[in-house]
Order: sequence, then structure tokens, then C-alpha cells
Amino acid sequence: MHRLLMAALSVSVLVTIGAASPAAAARDRYCLQGHRWGFPGNCQFSTRRQCMASASGTRAHCGINPRYAPARRQ
Repeated sequence: MHRLLMAALSVSVLVTIGAASPAAAARDRYCLQGHRWGFPGNCQFSTRRQCMASASGTRAHCGINPRYAPARRQ
């Protein structure tokens, strides 16, 4: 019984870690940049559309998070 419980716990931990990684990585693809935020800026946007909506009406713009820029060029 102890082995079964440990196996189930191990599987659930691995599934949780595997599922959380892509979501966390996609959360910060775009950065709101401008005088107020500096560089790299407020990098909490998963899509350019979200970032542009936040930049609307301000002097800010949206850019690719520098952490992902080299990977995108290849």
C-alpha cells in the first residue's frame, strides 16, 4: 500500500511540474516598454494583443521579452 501511495504521489508531482512549465513560459512573452517601465519593461503579457491593449492611450509600446528574442531569430 505504501508503494502504491508513493507511486501515485510521484506521478502527480511530475504531471503538475510538466503542466506548469509551458504556462509559466508563455506568460511573459511580451513586454510593455516606455519611460515609465524602462527596459525590459512590464513583461507579464502572453500575447501582443494583451500588451497593446495595456499600451493604448499611453506613450508605451510593446516588444518581445529579451529573454525570448534570441530563440525567435533562429
